[in-house]
Amino acid sequence: MDLDRLRLVVVEGPIGAGKTSLAKRLAEYLGADLLLEEPENNPFLTRFYEDMARYALPTQLNFLFQRVDQLQSLSQLDLFRRLTVVDYLLDKDPLFARLNLSDDELRLYDKIYAHLRPLIPAPDLVIYLQAPVSQLLDRVNRRGVLYERNIAEGYLARLNEAYTRFFHTYDDAPVLTVNNAHLNVVAKPEHFELLLRRITEMRGGREFFSLGDA
Repeated sequence: MDLDRLRLVVVEGPIGAGKTSLAKRLAEYLGADLLLEEPENNPFLTRFYEDMARYALPTQLNFLFQRVDQLQSLSQLDLFRRLTVVDYLLDKDPLFARLNLSDDELRLYDKIYAHLRPLIPAPDLVIYLQAPVSQLLDRVNRRGVLYERNIAEGYLARLNEAYTRFFHTYDDAPVLTVNNAHLNVVAKPEHFELLLRRITEMRGGREFFSLGDA
């Protein structure tokens, strides 16, 4: 895969997988624009983790509109536009909806999503980060974000499984699935270099990377 030909790279994974850290590192190395999700700007998120049933719909819709607003500017094809690295994939937004919304709420969400999805371009590459649930929970606890303090291990386990199912069938862009259990692209430059090499070696639409394979 030729890095110079990429225009939109997405880093994805469940809460605590390390997607924002990798997105920042990639953008810095590639001289790319960086587009980050802004969960701190969702006024419902803290209340969602305290009472999921009550606040799932406003939390979900707030994220959906926020993500569409951020990504819509990228929909205009511009061969001279710089590469953009994003730490979320809009196509996985329904994953959270199906996990958290009631049937009636989900029908409403699906109608709104169907109207907004065509506005957003498909990525050139998706890097999907995987890690064990115990490690995800440990990372969430160690970073000490206030609105994440009530995330339960059971919720992370369901979310992790939902991500696995989603990316098993996702085919709108090439996907590099990365075992992030022992990868540290921030503190260990050699890990980042191995990941970059693996990206440039990609030839298929669905490939896998683990430190043990390098």
